[in-house]
Amino acid sequence: MTDADPRAARRAERAAFDDDAVPLRPLDGAPPPPTGDDASAVDTAEDDDVVVLSWWQHPVNVIGLVVAVALIGGMLGWLIRDTSADERGDATDVGFLHDMRAHHEQAVEMAYTYLALEGTSPGLRTVAGSILVGQNIEVGRMIQMLREMGRPEGAESDTAMGWMGMPVTQGEMPGMATEDELDALAASSGRAADELFVQLMVAHHEGGLHMAEAAADDAGLGKVRSLARSIVTGQQSEIAELEQLLDP
Repeated sequence: MTDADPRAARRAERAAFDDDAVPLRPLDGAPPPPTGDDASAVDTAEDDDVVVLSWWQHPVNVIGLVVAVALIGGMLGWLIRDTSADERGDATDVGFLHDMRAHHEQAVEMAYTYLALEGTSPGLRTVAGSILVGQNIEVGRMIQMLREMGRPEGAESDTAMGWMGMPVTQGEMPGMATEDELDALAASSGRAADELFVQLMVAHHEGGLHMAEAAADDAGLGKVRSLARSIVTGQQSEIAELEQLLDP
């Protein structure tokens, strides 16, 4: 017998086994899965029955798209309305900026007048210089805000504080010095000038606080409320410093 005979015998045995093999049947009695060409035929038939929808035809995707578009549209509308409101401000924003600008300008005038006097307190002169510079800067901020809002830079009438429900003329705003008081300050010197300056400026700051506190609560724009709060803080501090420096 040659070496090829054993191999041939084994091949013959395997072939016979394959012919006699019985396909395994599932325990539940279902027919065995197809094999060979039958399986290919079944797969092809199943593939023919499956319909794949485009993404835009799927109901879930369509609903999601509609919701997303609605949300985006709503957000854009809100942003447009909010931006428009922020640009224009309301009556409180505009009224406060107009009135506080006029109020600050008189404080700057008083500080400038006091700094020109002789024999006055070095400490009070320092505070006066701070008021002169600081309130001029704040006036500039008010003008810029009004420009951004598309509003007039100054009041178009002499009526003030209408936004607070208590209309008066600009000269009658709380804390405003009269022309006679300004003339008296300009004619003073030394200790008398110190006392008059502190008296007038403290009253002026207290009147400004009245308006600034109202705007800090009621102004429509965040930047106007922020400015009003900074004015409240700054003028409260300056009142305390003025009164302390005047004490002998």
